[in-house]
Amino acid sequence: MNWHWKTIATVWVLAIVGAILTIILATPASAIGWIGLTLAVCTLVTLALQIATGSKEGYVLRVTVSITGAIVILVVATVVVAAL
Repeated sequence: MNWHWKTIATVWVLAIVGAILTIILATPASAIGWIGLTLAVCTLVTLALQIATGSKEGYVLRVTVSITGAIVILVVATVVVAAL
């Protein structure tokens, strides 16, 4: 399961990059849409990476941890955008 953490961390890094780009580039009015788009991309990448591993054991746990981490990151980004 240790190498599966790389796929989870990849999605978290993607969420962080998307959040930072949204905070920097998006207007406050459009930021929530971009954060939603970032979550959608993170979800699709999560499913693709976890299916690509070919490992059935722990699939649901890996997908849950990956998407939950992305949601937490994007919630923090939403709070930051709201504070600006």
